[in-house]
Amino acid sequence: MHGLGNDYIYLYENDLPDNLRNDKSLSELAIKYSDRHFGIGADGIILIKDTKDYDFFMQIYNADGSKGEMCGNGIRCVGKYVYERGLTKKTHLEIDTLAGVKYLDLKLVNNKVESVVVDMGEPMLHNGDKVDLDKCLHNLKIDDKEYQVMDISMGNPHTVIFVLDITDELVLKEGPKIENNSYYPNRTNVEFAKVVDTGIVQMRVWERGSGETMACGTGACAVATAYMLKNPEIKEVTVKLRGGDLKIKWQANNHILMEGPATKVFDGEI
Repeated sequence: MHGLGNDYIYLYENDLPDNLRNDKSLSELAIKYSDRHFGIGADGIILIKDTKDYDFFMQIYNADGSKGEMCGNGIRCVGKYVYERGLTKKTHLEIDTLAGVKYLDLKLVNNKVESVVVDMGEPMLHNGDKVDLDKCLHNLKIDDKEYQVMDISMGNPHTVIFVLDITDELVLKEGPKIENNSYYPNRTNVEFAKVVDTGIVQMRVWERGSGETMACGTGACAVATAYMLKNPEIKEVTVKLRGGDLKIKWQANNHILMEGPATKVFDGEI
């Protein structure tokens, strides 16, 4: 499945043999099957688990085998998966993640999930403090270049950089350097953003553990948050990603709402 081209292999834990129900095995599978030439091809694996306190739990394994806290595009596809497979009849879901509980509203067309609205919670600073323009904004030196960056967490860390032009040089060369910079002990996701018009921002993303992806939901929320911190009169932003558009709203309760599609590509058996 994919959300705007940000694609994952979706597994339901109850379908797995017991020997694969552990982090080590799933990390190895993520590395093996994410390979686009010798595997299935994906940005990673998303495991869907039953849980007592909420509707489901979502665990992300990136293409390099590392674990991710949250994936905005992925969680929309989780909603589509569990509804269309008959694992739930609910259209309002509570999905637990390593970044906390997220709330989904499924939008149906002919009883199929066409799009999903996700309450992504409050944007924060990387240290967990309340987000603030002055505190998230700082300069970061990479080799002989200095960037003005904005560090924002959507349950996972993001580093947003506004530029006049988004180039391959920035994304593919500077992205991994910033991801692995010693300033970020747990690494970071890197977004290069360009303001297209009032309330419209274009972005490309270098994702921690996966490299460049077609889209990143939490990254789009971070970019929109950064833009709205700079333009506090604006509360709704369209973020244009390589895979399509996401609509982001900053609500009065400080929660970020994200709306976008979820698309099934194929089923398979390994």
